[in-house]
Amino acid sequence: MSETGRAQNSDWETLVQYRRNGINEVSIQGGVAWVTGDDVIHQIGSQDLIYGRSLTKPFQMKGLTKDLDRELSLDAKALSVASHGSEEIHLQTLSTILDPARLKLLVTPPSMPLGAGVFAKKPSPLFHPCSGKHAAILLTCELKGWPTRGYTEPTHPYFQAYVTELRKVLGASWEPKAMAKDGCGLPTFSMTLVELAKLFSSLARTKDDDWIFRAMTERPEIVGGTGRLDTAIMKACGGKVLAKEGADGLLGLSILHEDYPQGLGIVIKIAHGWDPKATWFIASVILRTLGFNFGNPPALDRQKAFVSERVVPKSLFGVFARMIELDTAP
Repeated sequence: MSETGRAQNSDWETLVQYRRNGINEVSIQGGVAWVTGDDVIHQIGSQDLIYGRSLTKPFQMKGLTKDLDRELSLDAKALSVASHGSEEIHLQTLSTILDPARLKLLVTPPSMPLGAGVFAKKPSPLFHPCSGKHAAILLTCELKGWPTRGYTEPTHPYFQAYVTELRKVLGASWEPKAMAKDGCGLPTFSMTLVELAKLFSSLARTKDDDWIFRAMTERPEIVGGTGRLDTAIMKACGGKVLAKEGADGLLGLSILHEDYPQGLGIVIKIAHGWDPKATWFIASVILRTLGFNFGNPPALDRQKAFVSERVVPKSLFGVFARMIELDTAP
């Protein structure tokens, strides 16, 4: 049972298998949704409610972009929508948003650095992957005269600014079926994969309305960090793809593509939670089917990965098949 008392009958599909000498050893399930504008192009897997987690960070910032436009460098703008690894560039950029005294107002939980190869003696709120977002919210509170205390509560003016941005895309009457505290303390809303994909479609469609798309695609190393999937995708796709990881198995793609003038939003959910290698295989197949040169992760140990053709629409099955033949050739 969910916390709200509603049973959910998840109907996830197999997205990728790892096979050894033709025998399947691992099956990884999940769901995928493709949306352009208001049109659902393709969806597989469960449409149960899930929490948007860090996938919705661009929308947590959208209502603040005008206030922050002249206050933040491009690096700091990227950090405001990041799930960073506390690498040196991340911490240096964080210090440009607020001075040390004001950074003490952050209520992000003390954390150890997320980044591979990044070490610290003890946890700090600054090491939390969402500290850039929290710092940007606090700065906005100062600029707008909002209280700096209680900024993570649903009663705070910031919360209403965030909900307003979601309703611009999901409809004026949209209400989440459930709400919970995310790992950083801010509210996270329940949504379907289709709703999340609709949000990512709108990021491409409205890319010139604010700085979010540009900041993320021009500073991908700040959005994630070394070895991170979203960073790798944005580096490889020449400013045409915004990518954002979300906790517990989420990846959102906002794509500029001539076949989808309303913007293409694709969201991948791994049912068992965050699995960067499996998600990388799926994202690679999807992006290459769309014409982007994004490679596979490091090879499996004497296994081969087979991604289901159902991660793409039927109209792209032919492209998918030709690409997979090249991938699996001896």
